[in-house]
Amino acid sequence: MQHSENPMEKSVAATSERREQIIQKLRQHGSVQVNDLATIYGVSTVTIRNDLAFLEKQGIAVRVYGGALICDNGTAAEPSVKDKSALNVSAKRSIASVAAELIKPGHRVILDSGTTTFEIARHMRQHQDVIAMTNGMNVANALVEAEGVEVLMTGGHLRRQSLSFYGDQADQSLQNYHFDLLFLGVDAIDLERGISTHNEDEARLNRRMCEVAERIIVVTDSSKFNRSSLHKIIDTQRIHMIITDDSIPQNSLEGLRKAGIDVVLVSQ
Repeated sequence: MQHSENPMEKSVAATSERREQIIQKLRQHGSVQVNDLATIYGVSTVTIRNDLAFLEKQGIAVRVYGGALICDNGTAAEPSVKDKSALNVSAKRSIASVAAELIKPGHRVILDSGTTTFEIARHMRQHQDVIAMTNGMNVANALVEAEGVEVLMTGGHLRRQSLSFYGDQADQSLQNYHFDLLFLGVDAIDLERGISTHNEDEARLNRRMCEVAERIIVVTDSSKFNRSSLHKIIDTQRIHMIITDDSIPQNSLEGLRKAGIDVVLVSQ
C-alpha cells in the first residue's frame, strides 16, 4: 500500500524549493523585493521575510527595507560600471540629455560618479564657461572632450568597482567650494527610506556633495525606485528635482510630487 506524502514534509519541500528559487533570483538580479516574491509564490509577506532571514543567516543575502540584496563574502553585491553601463541605456541617455540642458554658462556643477552622470558628461561637449567637479574617473574622461568646461577632480582613493574616488581627500576637496547644481546618481530610492547606495564611503561623500550644492538633482532610471541599499545618503524630501523615465511606479511619482519635488519624466 502506497502512503501519501506527509503534509509536513510537503511544506518543508515547498519552502526549500522556494528558497532555492529566491537564491536564483538574487544571483540573476542582485536584489529581490518582499511584495514581488509574495505575489509570485502566493504566500504571505511574513513567509517571505522568514525566507530572507534564513538566507541572511546562511550568508547568502543581506536584508534591506522591502527586500534583500545578494551577498558576496559578506558584502552586498554591487554591479560593476561595465555591467551598469549595459542596463537601461536608452533611458539613461534621454535623462542625461534633459539634465545637460539645465547647465548654463557660468554654472558650477558636481557630477557624481555613475553611468547616468557619465552620459551627462558626454552631452556637455558644446557647453561653455562651466566648472564641473566629479569623483568619477569615467566622468572626467568624458569631460576631456568638453573644451569649454573646466574639470576638477575630488581625488582620493579609487574604487575600481565603480571607477569612483572616495575618502578624506575627496571630502576635504569639497569644503571650500559652493556649487549651483549637483547631479546625483543613486543605486536605490524609496519615499520613506530616502536615497541610498551600496558603499558607505561613497554615501559619506555624496552627503558632503549635497551640503555644498544649491540644488540637488537626482538622475536615475525607473528601475531604482521602491528599492533600498545599505547606506543612506539623504532623505527624499531634500531633493529639488528628479529626472527619470516614464516607467516610474505611479505610487513613487505621486508621493514625490506630493512632497513638492519637481519630477521630470523622459520617454524611453
